[in-house]
Amino acid sequence: MIEFFHVDKAYNGRPALQDVSFKVEKGEFVFLTGSSGAGKTTLLRLIFCAEAPDEGQILVHNRNLSQIKGSAVPYLRRTMGFVFQDFRLLPKKTVFENVALALKVCGVSEGVLRVKATETLGAVGLGHKLEALPMMLSAGEQQRVCLARAIVNDPQILLADEPTGNLDTALAGEILELLKNVNARGTTVLLATHNRELLRSVPRRMVKLDQGRVVEDGCPER
Repeated sequence: MIEFFHVDKAYNGRPALQDVSFKVEKGEFVFLTGSSGAGKTTLLRLIFCAEAPDEGQILVHNRNLSQIKGSAVPYLRRTMGFVFQDFRLLPKKTVFENVALALKVCGVSEGVLRVKATETLGAVGLGHKLEALPMMLSAGEQQRVCLARAIVNDPQILLADEPTGNLDTALAGEILELLKNVNARGTTVLLATHNRELLRSVPRRMVKLDQGRVVEDGCPER
């Protein structure tokens, strides 16, 4: 599903990733962890084709990302969902419109779009907030909208970059449960976090980065 082979990435001569190699199988739920600046966000951006590696190879769906033409990147991204820490919701659009936009750009018909967006918001507990604006929501609710937007297209891969970073422990647990439900339906989940409570609460595989290198890969004991 996702494979890294000796990947390097640097910014202005400063290494962000160094000789990174690992593989994520279809249907896995993997924690990507490490301190701030360890390279977690860079790694996710490489998978999403927002960045290109300086050295090494990255395969997604058995396709070498370095060989994909720019015109094909939007189609690859349609197989993925991305959840950001800072929400990135459109402030002047309603909850429904924020989620529906992800379907609209894919050319989904208005009828299917309305049903799909409504069902997905219901699945994350926001069926009663369709017409609300983002500023009217709590931080936890905004993150649920972000998750709904990321999964409304039934992605094969879900990338989550510190999705609980702005939330308290209880809300973080709720978001994690939603991510586990998404994974249970077959979506491969790669969740970047430095939240030790989350890592301890769910015995899942953990890939740990330190100064851009993979220093640990496995399922830690609880």
